[in-house]
Amino acid sequence: MRWTRAALLASTLSILVTTACGAGPSNRPGVAVERPHEAGSVQTTAPGEPAPPAPEVPKADLAWHDCTAPTFSLLSLGAMPQGLVLECAEYTTQVDIGGNVSGNFRNAAMRARYDRTPKDVAPLILTSGADRSSTATLAGLAAGPASALLAARPIIAVDRRGVGSSQPITCMTDPLRKTLADQAQFTRGATDPVDAVSTAARDATVACLDFLAPAQAVFDSPHAADDIEQLRKQLQVDHLALLGSGTGATVALNYARKYGDHVGRLVLDSPQAVGLDANGRTEQRVKGQEAALTAYAQRCASLNCSLGADPRAAIIDLMNRAGAGQLGDLSAAALVTTLNGYLGDSRAQGNPQLTEFADALSALGRGDHGPITPFVLRAAAAIANDGQFVNRCSDNHEPSTPDKARGLETTWGTQYPIFGKVAAIDLMLCSAWPAATPLTQPDKFNQPVLVLGGSADPVTGEDGRPTVTGALNAAGARTATVVWQGWGHPTFAHSGCAQQALADYLTDAKLPEDGTACPA
Repeated sequence: MRWTRAALLASTLSILVTTACGAGPSNRPGVAVERPHEAGSVQTTAPGEPAPPAPEVPKADLAWHDCTAPTFSLLSLGAMPQGLVLECAEYTTQVDIGGNVSGNFRNAAMRARYDRTPKDVAPLILTSGADRSSTATLAGLAAGPASALLAARPIIAVDRRGVGSSQPITCMTDPLRKTLADQAQFTRGATDPVDAVSTAARDATVACLDFLAPAQAVFDSPHAADDIEQLRKQLQVDHLALLGSGTGATVALNYARKYGDHVGRLVLDSPQAVGLDANGRTEQRVKGQEAALTAYAQRCASLNCSLGADPRAAIIDLMNRAGAGQLGDLSAAALVTTLNGYLGDSRAQGNPQLTEFADALSALGRGDHGPITPFVLRAAAAIANDGQFVNRCSDNHEPSTPDKARGLETTWGTQYPIFGKVAAIDLMLCSAWPAATPLTQPDKFNQPVLVLGGSADPVTGEDGRPTVTGALNAAGARTATVVWQGWGHPTFAHSGCAQQALADYLTDAKLPEDGTACPA
């Protein structure tokens, strides 16, 4: 495993800190592109419509090796569930199947199962895109209450190029990488942080484009879909069951567009909105982050946690103090990354984990950085690598401008007091990267599609689902949405109710009632 590189990267960033299923009505707003909900009965195959092809058991396999213990150790996942098996492997993909760029790339995959999981069932393929390592997402899921899902079938996660355990991309210097990860030196001086991040992003873009030449254009979602297709061929199956979470839903939609004949089941978990520019996508994510933090604070208060009677106000105070340089070398940007890492963790966050994080934040407020340090390092290591920068920017169509970001820095800083200002400045991270062509949605796809989402999703927000189901409906698909009334990402990792809907759909393509609500 090459996750050791991420762990080493975390150490270089250490100066940041030392220096139950219920159905109910859906409250989703209707949008012009979305057909009316088909409420009432469970949706199976429509009359006269052929049943979708069933995913198949692989006829060939990858060279898997056990990586359970090192994965749990590296990601600090705690005790390993009895009987859980994590297996890692690599497979080779063409850099560009169109032949415009020659060469191969080494992609990483992880398979999660239990020792009792049947061997004669088709696996579920998972991609969490560029916002999270797919293999780390799966490992977090496996460490939580997912025994029913994994006991029924294995799940195979595929990392994006340069992300997680896939062949790494190293195109920046350490100082430049740190500059992009931490806005501390900008938020406390006279330098305009938008201009400063724009300048650093330009330098990073030049460095990475030069490093990648002539393969600069092969790290977008369509190429990630090609990598999943090459996995399908190596497994020697005709049809896959595919789950895309977060920006991985964009990869899954691209797979359906390019290789729809090979889709047996398609699940989209917390997809980002279709048709928005960078400003719109970011604001949706910030709304989700604020909603998740509010839900966390409410639960924290109900447990009489150490953050006091109003945990949200206590966290806002920490954010203001970080921005003013009053928390040592822990910047507002690093604190936001830490909050996002906790709120968006695929591991289950029970009461002990909730109070542990609250205690760490409380200690930080008293000047004790020790308890928060592991959270900061883990969150930084999860996102601060060159591959995620390249993948994120490769999918960034209609980027923001410095003038717009400056305006949003003020507006969002007031409207979204915890996450808004940092998010506005971060709009500049991909401002110098060549703008991507807006991604094309499937124009013909007539299978049932399951869409999952949470009411407080900190990775993509909640408002993107209607635009995605609308695009699928226009392509001929039938969709059903299951909404978990809790906070976290992805939905299927946190909700047993959503897992049950997913398991039923994978078995016989049965969609639940559209608008099903799963209680938190």
